[in-house]
Amino acid sequence: MEAVAVIVALMFAVFVALGVIAVVRSVRAVKRGVDRTVTQARRTVEDTRLKAKQYVQPGAPGEVAELRLSLRTSMRATQEALRAAAPDDPSLSEALALFRRLSTHGQEIDADLKRLEAEPDKARVAGSLPELRERVERVTHSADSLRWAAQDRARQFADDDLAMLSEQIRMEAGALRHWTTEEEPQAAPTGAGAGARTPGAGAGTGSAGAGAEGVTAPEAEPERPAITARDAWRQPGYSWQKTRRPESTT
Repeated sequence: MEAVAVIVALMFAVFVALGVIAVVRSVRAVKRGVDRTVTQARRTVEDTRLKAKQYVQPGAPGEVAELRLSLRTSMRATQEALRAAAPDDPSLSEALALFRRLSTHGQEIDADLKRLEAEPDKARVAGSLPELRERVERVTHSADSLRWAAQDRARQFADDDLAMLSEQIRMEAGALRHWTTEEEPQAAPTGAGAGARTPGAGAGTGSAGAGAEGVTAPEAEPERPAITARDAWRQPGYSWQKTRRPESTT
């Protein structure tokens, strides 16, 4: 009895441990989902605020909002494009590493623009804009170059795969029509060739009749077609075809 009690206690402890692990994993998954949703919501709110500020506030504040929005949009699009293509193309690992380094510079510029956005001195804002605009253009140009290169690479791979697939299908279609090459040497003559042999055949028949009366020439065996239809009763059908029963069966 003591052994049974120990076994039951161990099983209970194992079940409790498994339950705790499952609960912890579920909580972590839910937390990650909530964090992801909150991050996306904050990003959407920030982008909406920048778009509104871009059109509502003219001058330097609107230009600062425009630069931040352009930087965030370019960096986010490049990040999503590289992450989506990286699992299928290991060669993009170097591009991802370069983009991480570029993201560091992008975050620094975005922080500078955010501080400049809250700067009350309009003259300082106007004096700092040219340098920040140049930095933003350099970062966005680099991000766009990475994204466009990854997209062109994926498109080229798709075109090469489609060309190879089309060639394989063409070869398979030719193999499935193998009887066409067999019929070409046996094609019956038509037109003038058939008409030219008709008189010769008639003359031969007349001479044969004059030499040996009452003797008939053997009939020519009819030519068999190159492809015969399948016998529905002897050939096994496919799994999706219903086997037909002969009319004689009941």
